[in-house]
Formats: sequence, structure tokens, C-alpha cells
Amino acid sequence: MNSLSDLERRSRALKPYPARKDSGVDCLGEVPAHWQVRRLKDWLGVNELVLPEGTDPEYTFDYVDIGSIETGRLAAAPERIRFGNSPSRARRVVRSGDTIVSTVRTYLKAVWHAEHPGSDLIASTGFAVLTPRRGTFPKFLSYLCQSAPFTDRVTAESVGIAYPAISEMNLRTFRVCVPPLPEQAAIVRFLDHVDRRIRRYVHAKQKLIAVLEEQKQVFIQQAVTGRIDVRTGRPYSAYKNSGVEYMGIVPAHWTIAQLRRMAVDYCDGPFGSGLKSSHYTEDGVRVVRLQNIGHGEFVESDTAFISREHYLSLGDHSVIPGDILIAGLGDDNHPAGRACVAPKNIDPAMVKADCFRFRPDRDRVDPKFVALQLTATAVSASAVLSAGATRQRTNLRSTSTRAVSIPTMHEQTGIVEYVTHRIMSIDVALESTVQQIAFLREYRTRLIADVVTGKLDVREAAAGLPDVDSAAVGDDVDDGDPAEAPGVPDPERAAAGAEHDAAADVMLDERNHPAGREERA
Repeated sequence: MNSLSDLERRSRALKPYPARKDSGVDCLGEVPAHWQVRRLKDWLGVNELVLPEGTDPEYTFDYVDIGSIETGRLAAAPERIRFGNSPSRARRVVRSGDTIVSTVRTYLKAVWHAEHPGSDLIASTGFAVLTPRRGTFPKFLSYLCQSAPFTDRVTAESVGIAYPAISEMNLRTFRVCVPPLPEQAAIVRFLDHVDRRIRRYVHAKQKLIAVLEEQKQVFIQQAVTGRIDVRTGRPYSAYKNSGVEYMGIVPAHWTIAQLRRMAVDYCDGPFGSGLKSSHYTEDGVRVVRLQNIGHGEFVESDTAFISREHYLSLGDHSVIPGDILIAGLGDDNHPAGRACVAPKNIDPAMVKADCFRFRPDRDRVDPKFVALQLTATAVSASAVLSAGATRQRTNLRSTSTRAVSIPTMHEQTGIVEYVTHRIMSIDVALESTVQQIAFLREYRTRLIADVVTGKLDVREAAAGLPDVDSAAVGDDVDDGDPAEAPGVPDPERAAAGAEHDAAADVMLDERNHPAGREERA
């Protein structure tokens, strides 16, 4: 069964309300006849509480900034801070049951229903704090503020250039449709149920992505460091000690050489005031930055350019297709020493500071092989070569002396072809998984908009749901397989087909390549 059509079929089982009326609001259209259309300021209470400048510096509170809010939830627990150490924007008092909404368009999806009993909670002044009155189901307000009609209007009425925003006063003039209290409760019950299932499923898919990425790196590492002979899927017949701390043993017939001995030229990017962000232009000479150097792959996104005139004033930091690009700065997720090959379409280009360019001797080495091996050994090599005490940093000199183990050119080409073929099926599975996550998040957005604006009637579906305490269920904890209520879509089933197909492709590829069995052993 097609997973997408299955989910759409289940969604269509939710019926519209039988009687409707014109809301008088363009973005809402028709709404259920018994719902009210009200301005936020007439429907909600007022919470304009702020911490005064004279607050005791020792007063402590939990602080929520715009960057720590995802759509409908916290990305991280609030930080406990002292008023004396807090940023000047840490001023808005939030009470449990309030909904906080970003007024800055850049962070439009930052909406959260504050369920925070106990200690005092303070939000950034970049939030509007909306307080429900008696007769309002608090979390319904949060779902309403996540809906597309609401966020689209925030976008349309935001003003400013650097950080377009809407005033809280203007926000409170928005007209929204308000169902009776029992229906608000039913809507929250229904959306909480679907949201839990989607969050659990997305979490599982994110774990699958991590496993596939790890599997991909294992394939590459074992091939390019000689742990397996890709022609047989087994270890080589003889090994020798490389004499290099971060390399260990290598196949006996491989040679060890410093990177500079395999390059006809190498350089780093200009330091200091020679190249700053203020020099960037809309087009011109491409600037290769750290974020462009991936794990064996060039990352095309996040482009930057400088004018050709300024480029010519900086000296030779050029990059041409086939050059090996190496990161001189790193962290736990992106180690210093990782490398990639400059793509065909990059010229004209140059490297920025902390990025190194090595132009390989193409008669001796395959640049893709070298880049893959440098990446596979980056963590262990940077631990030895890094100069920074708190951050991984290598310089051009130490990078140029970094050892690489090299088989014959014919063998290098074979290894690159093997790696490219082996990871192709994994990349397909990864892409499918990412697309499924994107689909479910888009579906969640559409469903919230349809439900809170009265396009779909979920009262019957909500009444048939099992009694589950939503606050007690973790994002990645499956509390069993509760009986499905009429019309409640099953997001887990929606993406299961694609996950099964992607995983099957990877396993089939392993069965067809004996190296896969050797790697697992």
C-alpha cells in the first residue's frame, strides 16, 4: 500500500462541520456556525508582567530564549540563571498555562504552551506572552498560534529590515475563530494524540539516520585505510606497522608519505583583515569556507563570493576542480582534518582562513581517495596535530606533514569506485528517511491549521481515543498500540512503507557485496 495515499485516505475520514458561516476574515474563510470570531485582545487575558531593572541580582529563574523553542515544544530545558548574569532581554514573566509566541519573523515557528509548574519562568522580550482567560482551554491557544493562517499573518504584518517583527499590540488585534470550551478540549486531545505519534516516529527516523550515517562511515573507513581488500571483502594477506601514531597498521605493500610530498602546490586562506565578511559580494570569486568542507564531500550550500579585484589583491589562494580541501578547525561533530575534493563547477574560487588547499600530483594519487582517507583518520590525527587547548585547530605546516598511506593508482581507483557504489544505497535510504520526516512535519502543520480553523470536525475521533496522559509520554516512548479512533490518521504507518523499502535496499546491497559481511564481522 502506498504510504502517502494511505495517510491521505485516513485524513479524509475526518468530516467537515455540517453548518458553516462566513468568518469575515479572509485568511479564515468559512468557519463552523456555532464558533465565535473574536480578536485576541478581547478573548485573552493580559499579562504584561516584566522583571524591573531594580530586581535583586541574586534572584534566580528559568530562562527561555527564542533559540530554544521549536514548533510547539522546547528544544532544550530552560537555563537556570541569576538576574545579575542575565541578558537584558530576559524580562518577560511567564506563568504556567501561558502561550509564548515569537514576534520576530526570523523565528516565526517559536510557539510554546508553557507547562512549567514550580519555579519562576522568564522569557526573552522577543516573545509575546498570551494568557488564556477562564473558559479557554489553555493549550488550544498554542495550537491556534502554530496554525498557518496565524503565522502567515505574522509574516505579512512584520516590519523591519534586519529582524522583521510584529508588535505585541498589533498581534493582539488578530481575529481568530474560537470554539466552545468542550470542543477546544477535544481538539487539544486529538492534536496531542497525533503529535505524540508523529514525534515518536520522527525520533525513530532520526535514530535510523544516525545508524545509516555510522554504517556509511564504517564502510569508507575500512576501505580507505586498508582494513579490508575491496576486491575480496576480506583483510589483506599481510600488514605492517605504519610507524604513525594515528594510523596504526596498513597493508604491507602500501607506502607512507607526507601530504606535501603528494602535492604540486599547497596554501591556506588569507588571515587577518585581508578577507572579512564585509568583502562578500553577490557574485564573483567563490570563497571556500569551513562549512563547505564536509566529511569526504563538498557542501555546495552556504555560498559566499568576493569581487575579482579584491581576490587578485590577496595573492594565490586559488582553488580549481580536483584540489583537495582540508578543514583546519573543527569540533566533535566536524573534526579538524576532514577533507573533500573541489567540484568541477567551482572555478574561480579561493580558500578562506583555516581552510587548506592541496593540489595533488594526479600521477601519484587519486584526490578522492586521499580526501576520504584524511576524513576517515581526521579524529585520531587531529588529536595529535591540533594546537588548540579547547578547540581542534591545525595549521598548514602540521597538515602538510600529515601522513597518508597509499596503494597503487589502480588500487586507489578501485577503492573509490567501491566506496561510491557501496554508499549509494545508503544515501538513497538517507534521502528517503529525510523526506519522510519532512512529509510528516508538513502534514502536522496542515492538520493543525485544518482543525483549529474548523475545516475538520474531530469531536468523534477525540472521543474514541484511549485515556493516555500526554504529559507522561516521552517523545521517543511508545506506550503500546492503542486502539485507533475513527478517522485518526496513523503517521507511523504513513512512512513505514518507505522505511521498509530503504532498509531492504541497503540489506540487499550488503548481500550482493561480500565486503559487507566482513565489515560486520
